[in-house]
Amino acid sequence: MPLRTRAAALSVVSVITLAAVTSLTGPAGAAPAPKVKTAAPKFLAASQLPPHPWSQWTAGPVTDGFPVELAYCLGEDGIPAYDYRHRVFRTELDAGAVQATVVTGSAAKGKALAALINKKIRSCADRIERSDPEIEAEGRYYGSLPVEEGAQVHGLHTRASWGATDIHLLSVGRDGRTVTLVSWGQMGDFGDAPVAAFKRTTTKAVDKLY
Repeated sequence: MPLRTRAAALSVVSVITLAAVTSLTGPAGAAPAPKVKTAAPKFLAASQLPPHPWSQWTAGPVTDGFPVELAYCLGEDGIPAYDYRHRVFRTELDAGAVQATVVTGSAAKGKALAALINKKIRSCADRIERSDPEIEAEGRYYGSLPVEEGAQVHGLHTRASWGATDIHLLSVGRDGRTVTLVSWGQMGDFGDAPVAAFKRTTTKAVDKLY
């Protein structure tokens, strides 16, 4: 199964449930306070992705659902069935990216989901090699970022027996009960990965949620 970021930009998907927050009941006889809806998390703009040297990023619409493009790493049956939303970004050449966001039921559930996704990304290279003997994969960890409740940044390089080579950067961040994933990829290896710029993109993605 060739992993081509130019064939399908990494995309991670989410539908956001707008939670109604009800105020405590006031004194007897008082009218109940109106329900207030929380705002939906915001997504990155194309201009906030790592700059591409020869092409411009374009952003697709925010879409409901979990993207199949991330199944190679996250697994179609390994992620809890929350409502996801995602936005896909493309260039005219081989680079692609995606941001996915999900609002869980509580900060504790958000923390658990972020930890699970980070764990699956760390084991991604081994699972790819076990599932396809024609692919060599290597993962790297690029550390944490001090934004909101934190973000983790990872790298993944794959090389196929027929010569195709791709580099991916993935990050997982959290703001309270909301988790966001950002992925970027193109042809190349670790030396072609814009790690510093991707960390800035990740920080912006988490900070921009609310």
